[in-house]
Amino acid sequence: MKQHQILVIEDDRDMAYQLKLRLEAKGYAVETVQSGSEGLARAREYKPDAIVMDVMLPELDGYRICRLLKFDTEYEHIPIIVVTARTLEEDRDMALEVGADAYLTKPVDWKALYSTLENFLAPQAEEPETVAKS
Repeated sequence: MKQHQILVIEDDRDMAYQLKLRLEAKGYAVETVQSGSEGLARAREYKPDAIVMDVMLPELDGYRICRLLKFDTEYEHIPIIVVTARTLEEDRDMALEVGADAYLTKPVDWKALYSTLENFLAPQAEEPETVAKS
């Protein structure tokens, strides 16, 4: 079975480390970056199977990253899962409007994150129809 490549874009070093450890423990290959501009560049170069990212990032926020990737036919297929401390419905709506595929809030519900990733990366999943809510 193919090891899925996950790009984590998270400026909080502790959270990035937790995401990396937990996702690797689930069998994913994980690369982490800590700024929005670096995340966008790596996403374009690396073309990961999925992106897990915060929206509050230095240099380039997560909303802009979503928009730039999802409105580009070369990258639009990459699932983007937002994991953020922003809990307002307006923030969730904005993330989904610019192309995020799922929106989860911190503290991270690890089961929800794993389930969301599995739904998007399952071989039979061509177009996931549900959006995870937290």
